[in-house]
Amino acid sequence: MKTCILAVVVTLGVAVSAQYHGGYGGYEGHGHAGHGYHAYAAPVKHVDYYAYPKYQYSYGVKDYHTGDVKSAHETRDGGVVKGSYSLLQPDGVYRTVNYVADPVHGFQAEVVNSPAPAVHAVKKVVAAPIVHHGHGYGGHGYY
Repeated sequence: MKTCILAVVVTLGVAVSAQYHGGYGGYEGHGHAGHGYHAYAAPVKHVDYYAYPKYQYSYGVKDYHTGDVKSAHETRDGGVVKGSYSLLQPDGVYRTVNYVADPVHGFQAEVVNSPAPAVHAVKKVVAAPIVHHGHGYGGHGYY
């Protein structure tokens, strides 16, 4: 009988001590934490948020001095993505890629190569030098 009472007391002691928090709180000034009880945690309701995919963007660079000429544009509405990008290749050909991608047909692209737009260089005008003929000592003029 004493063994049974001892087992019940030990079991209750373990169960009650499991409800307390506290003890040594670590180092660096945290110190001893107080005792507390387990708080009731409400069940977490998971909500899947679905945002309709819709966007558009574009950019472009035109630096004929360095040859960096490129642009891109893309739109998405749901599962359909449409866009194009273009660039000036080192051989002077302007390449444009138009594409469409959707779940039914997959990715489809059309490549168009065309001559680069003509860039007309500005002709630098240089004034003729002014020539002075001297009238002075030894043929050197005084101005």
